[in-house]
Amino acid sequence: MSASSAPPVPQALPRRIARLAAMAAAARRRILGLMSGTSLDGLDLALCDVTGHGRATRVQVLAHDTRPYDAAQRARLRALASQEQVALAELTLAHAWLAELHAQAVLEALARWGVDVAGVDCIASHGQTVYHAPRGPHGLRATLQIGDGDRLARRTGLPVVSDFRQKELAAGGEGAPLAPYADALLFGDTAIPRLLLNLGGIANFTWLSAGRGTARVRYGDTGPANTLLDRVVRERLPRHAEGYDRDGALAARGRTHAGLLAALKAHAYFRQPCPKSTGPETFGADYLRAAQAAAGADHVSPADLLATLVRLTAETVADTLRAELPVTPGAEVLASGGGTHNRTLLAALRETLEPVLPAARWRDLAEFGVPGDAKEAVLFAVLANETLAGEGFDVPLGGDPRAVGAGAGVSFGKLSFPD
Repeated sequence: MSASSAPPVPQALPRRIARLAAMAAAARRRILGLMSGTSLDGLDLALCDVTGHGRATRVQVLAHDTRPYDAAQRARLRALASQEQVALAELTLAHAWLAELHAQAVLEALARWGVDVAGVDCIASHGQTVYHAPRGPHGLRATLQIGDGDRLARRTGLPVVSDFRQKELAAGGEGAPLAPYADALLFGDTAIPRLLLNLGGIANFTWLSAGRGTARVRYGDTGPANTLLDRVVRERLPRHAEGYDRDGALAARGRTHAGLLAALKAHAYFRQPCPKSTGPETFGADYLRAAQAAAGADHVSPADLLATLVRLTAETVADTLRAELPVTPGAEVLASGGGTHNRTLLAALRETLEPVLPAARWRDLAEFGVPGDAKEAVLFAVLANETLAGEGFDVPLGGDPRAVGAGAGVSFGKLSFPD
């Protein structure tokens, strides 16, 4: 049907469209961001007041929390995440189960914060990545997140924006990391170059040159962070009560195994240029076992193994930045993610980053109103805001073909109504 022959727009919009139009036209939207990452430690929730869109975006974090997964829930997710083969029935059922679990967490958090459901405009749900294949066979780019947005909407009574990675992949991007979009909008207006470093299951970075109008944005996943560290504690130290290396205390007792570190760094991923993305599909148990076998390091102690993996993260972050960035004295470094609680890892990063970012100033994200542990949940609130009110991402590209932009100009997310 041609535009000239299309039926006239009805005077009264259908209820759902009217609700969407009202959200888009509002000066401010209250959005609850949800993030469950590759570490599988729990669901991060961040209630945000978001004003404007695009470069005018401003965010106030009203409340945030983490709902930890219990042992049985983590085990169920681990049986699905980044596995080559899973039971189709279990994958299908987990899609619904996780949505129910997240809905319960949402309602409990809002009640705890004293926030009425009616006072929230929408939920921004990342879901749980179970497989990420940005460079699949035959040129296909694909990713899969579970945690059904339709069910989440139904159970909470709120509109839900979900499936954020799909459109960026369809547009030719990697689908990860998505942090650069929000990083550029929230932190890009800077007179000082900034490195935003996220230390989740996988480490990734966003580099923002000084000056918003001409800034170049570079970004990418650098390699493993907590995903291998947590695996070693879980598998080699099953009686360790917390299931992870609190503060990096165990790694601090160990010594780096030079041969194993070299074997780990020999992986081809580390030589790929940015932008690039990865996950536990690449950096999982098979990767670690193969490197140990190549280095004759099958019997390395848990402490030495953790120390080596800490060094792997620190050196591959630094190596990536050295390949991508000019030496930049006096830059700001803003770190976030669970790895920021690992003091041994942070100390190693300060050492390895010094040659490429000499005299860097390490700042707390909380200084900018974004708690470090809530940053990724805030990110998805920003992406949902762009889905509802934006015109696509106006991210400064600076003429750099490797800058953010494979998905620029598209909005993100699928919208699900509760009825």
